[in-house]
Amino acid sequence: MSSIKVQCVVKEKNRIGESPVWEEKEGTLLYVDVSGQKVCRWNPDTNHIQSIQTDAYVGSVVPRRSGGYVIGVGTRFAAVDWETQTIKIIAHVDKDKSNNRFNDGKVDPAGRFFAGTMGMEVRPAELERGQGSLYTLNTDHSVRKHFDQVDISNGLDWSLDHNTFYYIDSLSFSVDAFDYDLQTGSLSNRRVLYKLEKDEGIPDGMCIDTEGRLWVACYNGGRVLRIDPATGKRIETVKLPVDKTTSLCFGGKDYSELYVTSACEGMDDAWTARQPEAGGIFKISGLGVKGMPPYSFAG
Repeated sequence: MSSIKVQCVVKEKNRIGESPVWEEKEGTLLYVDVSGQKVCRWNPDTNHIQSIQTDAYVGSVVPRRSGGYVIGVGTRFAAVDWETQTIKIIAHVDKDKSNNRFNDGKVDPAGRFFAGTMGMEVRPAELERGQGSLYTLNTDHSVRKHFDQVDISNGLDWSLDHNTFYYIDSLSFSVDAFDYDLQTGSLSNRRVLYKLEKDEGIPDGMCIDTEGRLWVACYNGGRVLRIDPATGKRIETVKLPVDKTTSLCFGGKDYSELYVTSACEGMDDAWTARQPEAGGIFKISGLGVKGMPPYSFAG
């Protein structure tokens, strides 16, 4: 454990940093600032951050196979052309819920974009419950709704054999698993995999490593957990110097570094003084495990 090193690498404060994705080709880290309404790209070699502003809260960003990115912004799926700095709407969801927005999202191994919605927050993690749903943007740009009655649709990933879908609805305080049919993109047989303990905070973003273990960022818990899906047990905890850890992904040249986003929204001056790096992005090295390249949207 002593070889693990945690350092703040992106000092620029994000109100709600989220959805980090490593871009191997560019050697850059892609992420969003949800309530800051921007999609960002950080280059670790130059420490330069590029960004594009959105017209609403942006929940997640994923790479697109044909170039550019796809985002969940407001209640719309949209394409981002980074070169021209333009955003084009692809599809609209939750049209009957004007107070909803997209939250976390990720691409499955077949190139579909999964992303869920939630009600707008009055204060961090305080909102009208049961307003969200989980959706898929298919490669033909059709949209599929999997289920509703979601509080805060959050972390998601797939097992190494692609037969299990892992999912977090934050206010359930659990990591759930579903049977997954990669061919059809269908979910079934939902069950609880891991229930968070009181001091661990609220489960937020999630990713998987090459050993098939899950990493979960804990909002208001100031930590990331490593969970073994085979046993449903926590096998490691790494603490961070900020409470509002939001999401995470593996990156770096060999995917051995864990990048963790954080938030500073809802913190008063005293809290900010205690945690001046809140809203920054952290790099955890020396974990002894690696992640995998992200999938790109195929549509």
